[in-house]
Amino acid sequence: MALSTEQKTKMWAMLNQTRGQIGLTAYKDYIFGILFYKYLSEKATHWLNGVLRGENWESVYSQDSVKALNYMKKNLGYAIQPNEFFVDWKKAIDTDRFNIGMMTDTFTHFNQQIAFEAKNDFEGIFDGMRFDSADLGANAQARASVMISMIELLSSPEFDLSGSNDTVSDIYEYLVAQFATVLASDMGQYYTPKEISNVMARILTFGREDMEKFSIFDPTVGSGSLLLTTASYMKNSGRRGVIKYYGQEKDATPYRLSRMNLMMHGIEYNDININHADTLESDWPDGVVDGKDTPRMFDAVMANPPYSAHWNNKDREDDPRWREYGVAPKTKADYAFLLHCLYHLEDNGRMAIILPHGVLFRGASEGRIRKALIDKHQIEAIIGFPEKLFLNTPIPVCVVILRKNRIESDVLFVDASKGFEKIKKQNNLRSEDVEKIVDTVINRKEIEKYSHVATLDEIKENDYNLNIPRYVDTFEEEEAIDLVALGNEMVTLNADIKKAETDFLGLLDELAVTPDTKEIIEATKAVFR
Repeated sequence: MALSTEQKTKMWAMLNQTRGQIGLTAYKDYIFGILFYKYLSEKATHWLNGVLRGENWESVYSQDSVKALNYMKKNLGYAIQPNEFFVDWKKAIDTDRFNIGMMTDTFTHFNQQIAFEAKNDFEGIFDGMRFDSADLGANAQARASVMISMIELLSSPEFDLSGSNDTVSDIYEYLVAQFATVLASDMGQYYTPKEISNVMARILTFGREDMEKFSIFDPTVGSGSLLLTTASYMKNSGRRGVIKYYGQEKDATPYRLSRMNLMMHGIEYNDININHADTLESDWPDGVVDGKDTPRMFDAVMANPPYSAHWNNKDREDDPRWREYGVAPKTKADYAFLLHCLYHLEDNGRMAIILPHGVLFRGASEGRIRKALIDKHQIEAIIGFPEKLFLNTPIPVCVVILRKNRIESDVLFVDASKGFEKIKKQNNLRSEDVEKIVDTVINRKEIEKYSHVATLDEIKENDYNLNIPRYVDTFEEEEAIDLVALGNEMVTLNADIKKAETDFLGLLDELAVTPDTKEIIEATKAVFR
């Protein structure tokens, strides 16, 4: 069951009350890490209840610890020793036995008990928590006090993870969104608004919802929201092995968050492949192996890369990702990310990428790349969105939809910049705005002042400039002014004013003049004469 607004509000209020003097930036690493460990603990407990058939885990472990741990690792990808579950911390708190060393030992042991095939999924996932950090307090006692408050918070009914996967994922997604909102400069870049994610996901999966095998890739994966939203529109997404999730992220915090996010949505570790590296510096997955280019291809590729980022573009001409198109300028990596995504797209796949509008019209090397994409018929649609949709930037963005082997050469332009609701300082797409965009793109509709399917000849006439206003005219002609009617209205209005003044002066004449009022009455009459 989905979380109610009341539950969410209470959850966030409780969290803020608990954190004390710790800054939110530091606090988020601990709260997400401990919440995730609680999830893994409860998942392991549920599994143990099914396989032990009444036996005690501590008893089984004491008989042959290596065999017991290996069996859990084989099934879950990780193993938890007896007395090191989340509930054991809570029991220790309730009996005044808790100390900060219990958590240090737990995570040391956890890291030692990760299955070899699950290393990429779990390794370093708790590195954001430093139990000797001054962020938590000046001494062990102060740090233990902070941990106790977090454990008790996450033990409350509001953070109950024993329900469905939907409840678990709702809690996690809500907290990610809240932290991204209040830490916009820190986390906003890792979070894509749900409405834009839905637009991209529905376009990427349209007509392919029933596929038995589907691979998705986000080379700037952030919190993993684009992968999850795309998968949610596949009918078989709940079955193990149907969807394979691939991503890459260079920053440590979102690298940890994305893996937690995927697993807390019920995705098994062997369906997750998230790599920690710089996408433009280290092509992945696979890339060049033994001197031979063997890139892995995906059914759907989606990305929300950093806008107009600086990158090292030196000696990149022979890189297979950019060789056929050209190299993006060093001060604007937008096309480097786009071409990386396109390179890893299956021949019959589809991709969607969020970019600043400058990619549509900037010249020089970007103009040459854009021309090559157009001449190859690989740009399918361009959608312009309203400003202030994102937490970390007020600029309006566009989503570019591409396919590798299109026969058609036209491009659909959609100006969706006017459809939104304003909530405080942010703009939000409404459900009807999302529906209109998706329907227009999927059915390639032409709607006056909203969308237009431009032929290749039209685009050539515009010198390969793809700026949306060149193709979608949203100009609203102002209603013509009737000067005669306006003149008559002014004459009538002046007459009404003159009459009102006369009536007012008449009322003044009727007032009794006294030494106290004489001066005020004479001054008022002077104004209207």
